[in-house]
Amino acid sequence: MKKNFDGYLTATVNVDIHFYDLDMTGDVWHGRDFKFLEVARAALLETIGYSYGQMLASGYLWPIYDSRIRYRKPLTLGQTVSVTACLSEWEMRLAVDYRLDDEQGRTCTRARTIQVPVNASSMKLQLGCPPIFIDKVEQAMISKRLGNS
Repeated sequence: MKKNFDGYLTATVNVDIHFYDLDMTGDVWHGRDFKFLEVARAALLETIGYSYGQMLASGYLWPIYDSRIRYRKPLTLGQTVSVTACLSEWEMRLAVDYRLDDEQGRTCTRARTIQVPVNASSMKLQLGCPPIFIDKVEQAMISKRLGNS
């Protein structure tokens, strides 16, 4: 999991912690973090111009193949958490690293998800990411370098 997201394509969303996010200890239930990751990942894909709807329209599905999460500090009721998604791999698979930071900027959680491309009509795993996705990532990286994002 990357610690430094500088120079990479990222998206950050703020998530408010509500009562329904908590477990019996009063901390965020561990499974809820995956929803927070999903919100940030969807925002990242939107900035690349390849939302889940656009993925499907291009003929590919992207199931989660692997996920990892490290909890450093519990999240609690009433906090607003900044969730940053960072695109770290995109040529063979889609790897996204995440950082969940509290209001003071302290990292509470780090995570990583890996998605693989599957042809939507044949349901077969593809070797490498489809050209449409790679093109969108490259366009977004050029735009970022030029300061357009």
